[in-house]
Amino acid sequence: MLDAGAVREVKVLHQRDTVVSHIARLGLRYVGESAGAPQSLILKTPHADFAKTLADGGRHEVAFYTKLAPNMPWGLVPRCFDGRFDEPGGTWHLLLEDLTDSHEIATQWPLPPSREQIVAIVTTLARWHAAWWDHPDLGDTIGTWASPEDIAQHMETFAGHYDRFADLLGDRLSEERRLLYRRLIDQSARLSERYHSRRNLSITHGDAHTWNFFLPRAGVADTVRIFDFDLWGVNVPTNDLAYMMALHWFPERRQALERPLLNLYHETLLASGVTGYTRGALDRDYRLSVLWHITKPVWQWAINIPPVIWWHHLERIMMAVEDLGCEELLG
Repeated sequence: MLDAGAVREVKVLHQRDTVVSHIARLGLRYVGESAGAPQSLILKTPHADFAKTLADGGRHEVAFYTKLAPNMPWGLVPRCFDGRFDEPGGTWHLLLEDLTDSHEIATQWPLPPSREQIVAIVTTLARWHAAWWDHPDLGDTIGTWASPEDIAQHMETFAGHYDRFADLLGDRLSEERRLLYRRLIDQSARLSERYHSRRNLSITHGDAHTWNFFLPRAGVADTVRIFDFDLWGVNVPTNDLAYMMALHWFPERRQALERPLLNLYHETLLASGVTGYTRGALDRDYRLSVLWHITKPVWQWAINIPPVIWWHHLERIMMAVEDLGCEELLG
């Protein structure tokens, strides 16, 4: 990557574990000409306890940074200097731009961002979606298409998880909510027709909560960056918006910001060159995405995410479904 000079020394400045990965901040010293070379980098590797069991996430994220990111507009994601996935052992690494000094996350979890912060985040998400909107390589060389049979199998697995989830909750899951789940499972094939249309689709993040965005620090003139791409895929873009707002925000905050942010998102799509996608189509997609997200707490429970996360998600998404009349989509 260097035009001249060479790395003389690498020093670990800081390191920490996340749920699935190990993050090390590396300080660099050079010999020879090194003007413009980074003084530090981020090395991301698998968490030692999950190196094999969660290898697919690493494979997926390496593929994003090495195949997709180079073909995107500058400034949407951190720069990747190197990425590799080794099939035999499932080990992987990413060497990424270090944004520690220039950027920060909006808030400490679980506090929602300010209005100014979420405007910047949603604008960036819209620009990112627009970059891949109905790209001719979607599902071919960029991601894969799920067939109707794939989705049927996925929902069969979900139904098994849901039965155990409902048994666990007992009277803490009302009959009305149980009926909603059953109707969603029964009508999943019809509801999936939106996805199978293969129109107005893009690359979705899959975990687009606001703590996966780096915002420029005060006084820094730079762009918002999106990170953590182990769940990206080809899908309906409003899935990311519903995940960000309906799943994570309590009603008062969501009701105050939801419609202005959907307006902003649509305006940014149009400004970024997306055509043929109306504001009404965005509303329909968003409501459908909110409805689909009632499955999220069940999946989270099934992979042992703690109740402090999935229980609040369950309550918030059910309130959003009621507010937005999403049950109407079930016929």
